[in-house]
Amino acid sequence: MEPQMDMQQLFAAAQQMQEQLMNAQQALADAEVTGTAGGGLVKATVNGQGELLDLTIAAAAVDPADPEETARTIADLVLAAVRDAYRAAEDLQQQQMGPFAAAMQGGGMPGMPGGLDLPGGLDLSSLGIGGPAPARHDTEPGEDEPER
Repeated sequence: MEPQMDMQQLFAAAQQMQEQLMNAQQALADAEVTGTAGGGLVKATVNGQGELLDLTIAAAAVDPADPEETARTIADLVLAAVRDAYRAAEDLQQQQMGPFAAAMQGGGMPGMPGGLDLPGGLDLSSLGIGGPAPARHDTEPGEDEPER
């Protein structure tokens, strides 16, 4: 049986975890990931919190002889690149924030004996962790463009 922690130890452990969580959130805000589509014709850059920061479309994606088809193709490529970037951001979020979700559900964190072991865990969905996973509409790996 684990020895009982006194309240001072519990508050110190909670403060340490809060600082680690804030540092992880800042690291996500500062991180940038890039998604691509069409063999690099379109690139979308998002930060680790999922904010779209940049979108680049190569001139080679434009066919001046068929502007209508080009517009549809570019729209498809942009969607695919943004989805790819969001997938990368989600992977980064899981990597950075996963240990905090485990700790809230009793998995423990380094320096925190036994985690917080709260009944039913703690809903951290507002931070992008814990809670139900958002619906995803991904393309299969290697599918950059939807079929017409």
